[in-house]
Amino acid sequence: MIVVKLGGSAPANSALGEVCADIADLMKADERVVIVHGGSAELARLAARMGVELRYLTAPDGVVTRYTNAATLELLTLALAGMVKPALVAELTRHGVAAVGITGFDAGVLRARRKRAVRTVSDGKVMIVRDDHSGRITNVDATVLDRLLDCGLVPVLSPPALDEDGRSVNVNADRVASAVAVALAADCLVFLTDVPGVLRDPDEPASVVPRYHVAERSAVVRGGMGIKLVAAGEALAGGVRRVFIASGHRNRPVASAQAGRGGTEVILAAIDQPDERISPA
Repeated sequence: MIVVKLGGSAPANSALGEVCADIADLMKADERVVIVHGGSAELARLAARMGVELRYLTAPDGVVTRYTNAATLELLTLALAGMVKPALVAELTRHGVAAVGITGFDAGVLRARRKRAVRTVSDGKVMIVRDDHSGRITNVDATVLDRLLDCGLVPVLSPPALDEDGRSVNVNADRVASAVAVALAADCLVFLTDVPGVLRDPDEPASVVPRYHVAERSAVVRGGMGIKLVAAGEALAGGVRRVFIASGHRNRPVASAQAGRGGTEVILAAIDQPDERISPA
């Protein structure tokens, strides 16, 4: 059982084709596969077309997250469910993969707890934001995914999720992938991104760290790679045997990552063992 997370930056058609061809080969080998995807690039394009400004919140510890007000949540849902997902399902189908696209809404697959108050720093002052429609995953209904898998289908899953009041909330797709992998007792979780892996030097693509030891819920590094490492730690702590972070822009990216041909394997460290102090992009 493999969970593949496709990054939110839209890959070139050739790269997406390689990913889908890889998924097709896995299916031919009777592997069960679930795909989780984001859509930040498509969201940015859609927001520009609609004249909606995308804003970000900077927490006191420096972590930057997207501010998801009502308008942004509508655009996010449209970008993921109406643009990214259909294109991905169509490409998988073209490669002979029987895929079905679902969001966290469908049959309540993803449940989350909404963040009622978010602290952010603006002009040096800490402020409280209470209209942010984002949350953290609390439950994955593995039954729905298992039934799709039993039918020989590849579920293609994305945020948003439903909160405790049955309302839509944005959730981080990397942590969704981690939670899905844990819920399905997956053997492997692969994060495909637009960089070669975890980098010692963010300006040097060749500085890939082959193995990165991370403690559960660690946040040593910031930005997109930082949250991937947090999600990786949560997956490993939840029983997923192997987690990889690798480029989606190469031949057979999933198989290559699993075989150790490029990318980074994330390994869960003891709680008292320090993480590698590097600054990946």
